[in-house]
Amino acid sequence: MTNQATPESLAEICGLSCAAPLSAEALHRACFCLAVDPAQLRRHLADVLAAHGATAPLADTHAHLFASLPIFVPAASVRAMEHVVTAIEAAVATPAWRTAVRAWAPGIAAFDPGSPGGLLGFDFHLAADGPRLIEINTNPGGVMINALLVKAQSLCMPTLSAPAVGEADVEDAALDVLLAEWNAQTPGGREGLVAIVDEAPTQQYLYPEFLLFQDRFRARGIEAVVCDPGELACVDGQLCFDGRRIGFVYNRCTDFALAEPASAALRAAYLDRAVAMSPHPWSHALYADKRNLALLGDRGFLERAGLHADAVDCLAQCVPRTEVMTDANRDDLWQRRKQLFFKPAGGFGGRASYRGDKLTHKTWQQMAGADYVAQALVPPSQRHQSAGDVPLKVDIRCYAYRGRPLLFAARTYQGQITNFRTPGGGFAPVLTLLDPA
Repeated sequence: MTNQATPESLAEICGLSCAAPLSAEALHRACFCLAVDPAQLRRHLADVLAAHGATAPLADTHAHLFASLPIFVPAASVRAMEHVVTAIEAAVATPAWRTAVRAWAPGIAAFDPGSPGGLLGFDFHLAADGPRLIEINTNPGGVMINALLVKAQSLCMPTLSAPAVGEADVEDAALDVLLAEWNAQTPGGREGLVAIVDEAPTQQYLYPEFLLFQDRFRARGIEAVVCDPGELACVDGQLCFDGRRIGFVYNRCTDFALAEPASAALRAAYLDRAVAMSPHPWSHALYADKRNLALLGDRGFLERAGLHADAVDCLAQCVPRTEVMTDANRDDLWQRRKQLFFKPAGGFGGRASYRGDKLTHKTWQQMAGADYVAQALVPPSQRHQSAGDVPLKVDIRCYAYRGRPLLFAARTYQGQITNFRTPGGGFAPVLTLLDPA
C-alpha cells in the first residue's frame, strides 16, 4: 500500500507549501521529502534471494539500485508519452513500416512467430516543451523492481500527486503480458516449463528480478527456471533444460538475433516453432533497432505510410531528428557532432554510445563502417538531492504492451548514460502532478 504523509509533517521537513501550485522544476530543486527507503527495499530483495538459496551483499552490490526521492512529471507530459506509445503502435502496424525495417534487419527477423514480442520500454527525456522519445527497448529490465517502488512509496503531496501507474497490480500485469505472448504463439495450449534466460544470469545486476518473475509464475501454478542459453538443448525436436521440456522462454538476452554460439539450441527451437519466446528477433526489428527512430521522426514517411494526422503530429514533435550514419554523411555529422548523440543501431544500455561533444578522433575512426545513428541531442531534466548539490539527470521509462502503458518509472544518474553507480541515484518512483483543475 502507498503511504501518505500529513501536510503538517511535510511542512516541517521542507518548508514548501503543499497547497501551492508547484511546477516539477521547482519541486526538483527544493522538495527533498523521501518517497522510499532504499535500505528496506534492498532487504526485501535479499529475502527473495535467500528464499532461492542465494545470498548477496546487496548493500554493497546494489547500493544505488533505488533512489529515495521521487520524480514529479506533469499530467500533460504523462498523457503525451501515452500518446507517443499508441502512435508508435499504429505506425508499426502499417505495411510500409514493416517493409522499411526489414531492409536493415537480420535475416532471422523475417520469421514472425505470431506475437508482438512482449513488454516494451519507451525511454524519454523531458524537455521544456514536453517529452522526447530517446529509444525503445524490447527486453527492458526493472518492471518488477519498480513495482516494488510503487508499493513502498509515500505520496509527498497526496492532494496534488499520484503514482503514474497504468495497472492496479503491475506484477500481475507484467506476467499477463508474457502469458499472452505464450498463448499467441501456441494456439494449441501451453505446455512445458518456463525458462527465464540470460547470459550468466546469477551475475546479472537485475538477477533478483528474474527470481521475482519466477515466483510470480509459480504462484500461477507454472514451473519456471532461471538459466543461461548455453544450458538449453534440443532433444527429439524439443527445447529442454536438464532433461525437461521448455514451453516458453522469457528472453532477457541481448543477443537479439540469436547469433551467438550459446544461442544455437534456442535459435533452432524458435525457428522450428518448438518453443514460444518473448521478446524475439522479429520484435526487436519492429521496435528496437535504433535506425527505426529515423522513420518515427520522419513526417513524410509517416504520412506516406497512411498514419492518422494526429499520430503523425505527435511523433514528429516527440521523436528527435535521427539520421542513419553512412559514408556519404559522416563528414557532415562530424561537423555537427556537438549537437548530436551517436548510438549503435543494435545497441543497448548505452554501450558504445557517445555524446558528440565528447567524441575523440580515435573513437570516431573506430565507428567507421559500423551501423550507427545520430540523434539530435536532448538534454535530460534534472533532480536535486539537496540544496546546492550537483543535480542528477533523469530519464523516464514507460513500460507498455500493445500500446497500453503498465507503469512509468524514472532512472536518476550522472554521466553520459543511465547507470546504477551514482550515489543517490537509481530507479525512482514517478509521481504525476495533477492538473490544477
